[in-house]
Amino acid sequence: MNKARQEKERVVQEIKSKLQNSNAAVLTDYRGLNVAEVTELRKQLREAGVEYKVLKNTLVKIAAKEVGLEDLFQYLEGPTAIAFSEEDPVAPAKILSNFAKEHKNLEIKAGLLEGNVVSIEQVKELADLPSREELIAKVLGGLQGPISGLVNVLQGPIRNLVYVLEAIRKEKEAQAS
Repeated sequence: MNKARQEKERVVQEIKSKLQNSNAAVLTDYRGLNVAEVTELRKQLREAGVEYKVLKNTLVKIAAKEVGLEDLFQYLEGPTAIAFSEEDPVAPAKILSNFAKEHKNLEIKAGLLEGNVVSIEQVKELADLPSREELIAKVLGGLQGPISGLVNVLQGPIRNLVYVLEAIRKEKEAQAS
């Protein structure tokens, strides 16, 4: 087997692995973006733990077919870059949607969410969801109120329990001496 074919097979296996292991991915057409814009986009995605790769459509089709994502074929026309996220399913959609608003040359083609192909509209809906960090902050904020209220309610009885236990300790010490 020649080296070019071995390299293509390696790339197909890598794409296949990313398609299987990512909980979200967004396909884009990046034509018209200059080097500085692509660099800025990659930086934003990397900071969010998202990998952005320019891939050959034929190799993506082979990998997609092997994992049962033939619905992806219709979006694999023209230059394609895919943002893969294994952790935060909202991050690639949010970053790419925001970037596309400022840079009209970036076009979102479609997405993948937990192994299912999703439309541009669904990618935009996903982008409108709060990020993982925002959701965690909201949950913790929601819990903070009840917990601090509970602490305030329990302070009096706990203080009284401490006084009673201290009085019992002193009484036992006095009896022992």
